[in-house]
Amino acid sequence: MRIAILSRAPRAYSTQRLKAAAQQRGHDVRVLDTLRFAIDLSGAEPDLHFRGRPLSDYDAVLPRIGNSITYFGTAVVRQFEQMDVYTPNTANGISNARDKLRATQILSRHNIQMPATAFVRNRVDVRPAIERVGGAPVVIKLLEGTQGIGVILAPEVKVAEAIIETLHSTKQNVLIQRFVAESRGRDIRALVVGDRVVAAMRRTATGDEFRSNVHRGGTVEAVELSPEYEQVAVRSAQIMGLKIAGVDMLMGTDGPLVMEVNSSPGLQGIEEATNLDVAGAIVDFIANQVAFPEIDVRQRLTVSTGYGVAELVVHAAANLVGQTLGESGLWERDITVLTLHRGAQVIPNPRKGVVLEAEDRLLCFGKLEEMRSMIPQRRKRRAKVRKLPKDPIPREPAVGDAADPA
Repeated sequence: MRIAILSRAPRAYSTQRLKAAAQQRGHDVRVLDTLRFAIDLSGAEPDLHFRGRPLSDYDAVLPRIGNSITYFGTAVVRQFEQMDVYTPNTANGISNARDKLRATQILSRHNIQMPATAFVRNRVDVRPAIERVGGAPVVIKLLEGTQGIGVILAPEVKVAEAIIETLHSTKQNVLIQRFVAESRGRDIRALVVGDRVVAAMRRTATGDEFRSNVHRGGTVEAVELSPEYEQVAVRSAQIMGLKIAGVDMLMGTDGPLVMEVNSSPGLQGIEEATNLDVAGAIVDFIANQVAFPEIDVRQRLTVSTGYGVAELVVHAAANLVGQTLGESGLWERDITVLTLHRGAQVIPNPRKGVVLEAEDRLLCFGKLEEMRSMIPQRRKRRAKVRKLPKDPIPREPAVGDAADPA
């Protein structure tokens, strides 16, 4: 197998370990500087050039895209995808994970528990946002910070307001997040490869530092995760569209709270803490998956006029509850169920004998008009009772008053 590792740091520990692991398994591997690519869209098929020459054929590409080159790096990864070269982390997945706000929005849509978070831009909205996440102390995060950089703990509301105002004045976007005191400066890093956690470590902050990142002086130790923590880590990576990810979790009172999903996790700390060949597990996974390159399913499925992808929710009042998929009549309406989501459970390619339950979510492909007819009218928010206006009964204009020229 020919593997390309996209990295601007060929001597970094993670890059060297991935290269060594691939070579030890007999693969032909090269480390390629991401910025030396040129995307060629002039021909009949998508192509790439490297250092001014047409790129050789590769079976797989492993992206290690730095924060500073996210836009160009994901464009290169996307071009590899168009060329049907396998990549465990897609351009869309990397982009999702790199933007903390976007990642939080996506994970919250799938009921992943996270510290209470708010995002505001106007100065007058800052204090209410701090109150909504639980009040001071509060954590302030830059949207694209890495390795603990751009993460600030504000002990008081006024301090938080001053920090946020300063950052906004420099055109920085920030998240306001609840400070999880019960974690006591500790968090969990789970390294997800495919559909399992291959290694996990606990990171502990030192001294007065609340950030547990190794780059901030934090200490690490191997840890065995409970099934709950493993499931949350794997689901978070899958939701983000990543096959290889470092999932950072806080130990909350009611279970794991996901802080971040990293698309280019460092390997040194976790390999040294666990003494496990994480790089080898990554290479083995890629070798097993190389015949199945990722594709944009929605893009491929919606090219037929009148057909598309939609999610249908089985409501309690619907006559579908208690029926099997075969009895539901979906197939007769030219609707195919691709995946059934039931709470945290995911049933891919469900059989016709599966009995539908209330609140099941069906990811379907079929005729758009048929699927639209099955979506109930959106429930409108209950109107709030407003305060009585100062002038409850407007004075009627007296006879002879000038008419409104408008």
